[in-house]
Amino acid sequence: MVYLYVLAAAIGALMLVARLAPVRLLALAMAVERRIGGLTLKSAHVDGFDIPYLEGGSGPVLVLIHGFGGDKDNFVRIARFLTPHYRVLIPDQPGFGGSTRRLDARYTMHDQVDRIAAFMQQLGLGRVHIGGNSFGGFIAALHAARSPELVASLWLLDPAGTAASYSTPVIQHYEATGDNPLLVKTVADFDEAIRVTTHKPPFLPRFARTALGMRAVADFALHTRIARDLLESPLMENAYDTLATPALIVWGAQDELLSPAGAEAYRKLFPNSQVNIMQGIGHLPMAEAPRQTADDYLAYRRTI
Repeated sequence: MVYLYVLAAAIGALMLVARLAPVRLLALAMAVERRIGGLTLKSAHVDGFDIPYLEGGSGPVLVLIHGFGGDKDNFVRIARFLTPHYRVLIPDQPGFGGSTRRLDARYTMHDQVDRIAAFMQQLGLGRVHIGGNSFGGFIAALHAARSPELVASLWLLDPAGTAASYSTPVIQHYEATGDNPLLVKTVADFDEAIRVTTHKPPFLPRFARTALGMRAVADFALHTRIARDLLESPLMENAYDTLATPALIVWGAQDELLSPAGAEAYRKLFPNSQVNIMQGIGHLPMAEAPRQTADDYLAYRRTI
C-alpha cells in the first residue's frame, strides 16, 4: 500500500512538472534519447552563430541536416541505427533549434549552405556523406552541386528545392496567402504542424508538444522571414542540369507538405541515384519509420 502511495505521488509530481516546466522536461527527455542514440551534444561557432550539434559513432562521416522548423533532434531516433556504422554529426541550422537567432542576418539557401560548409570545414571533415530532410535536403543537394569534391554521396529525404516538390495545396496556399502550418502563431497550432508533416506520427508526449510549440511561437517573426528567403531561392533545376554525385532519394508517399513528384525531379538532376517511395509515410521518414529508413540507407551505402 505504501508503494502505491509513493507511485501515485511520483506520477502526480511528474504531471505537475510536465504542466509547469515543459521545456525543462523536454530537455531531460531529449538527453535520454540522445544517449540511447549514442550521441553527445557539442557546439561550434560559424558566421556569428553558435551552432549546437550532436555527434556519435565512428567510421565514415555522415552529416545530417534538418528541415524548416525542425532541429537536430529530428534525427535522434534514427541515429541509434546509424552510429554503429558511421561518425554521425547533426547540426542545428542557424536560426533553428538551439542555434543563435540573428534578425540582422540573411537566410537564403546560399547563405545557409555557406554556413553548413563553414561548419564542416571548421571541424576538418573533408569529403563527407551528407543527408537532409525537406529544406535540409535542399541544402545538402545545393552543397553537392556547388562543391562536388566534398560530397561522397547524398541522402535526400523529401527534399525541397524543385517546382515539382512545391506542387502541393499547402505550399500553393502559403504562396497565395502567407499562411503556413510550419509558422506557428499559438501553442495550440503546433498540433497542425505535426499533422501536416507526419502521416504516421512518432510518439511525442503533450509536454514535448507544448515546449516545441512555445519555441515555435517565439520564433514566428524570424521564421516568417526565413521561409520567405528560402522559397525565393532559385530552384535546383533552374540552376543546374545533371549532377554526378550518387544519391538515395527517399519520399513519403503520403507527404502533404512537399509532393512525392519531387522525387522524379531530383532523379533527373542526379541520374546516378536510387529512388525509394515509402508507403504510409509522410514528410519525416527518419522520425516516422526510423528503423526502416535507416535499413534502406545502410543497404544503399553497400551499393556505392
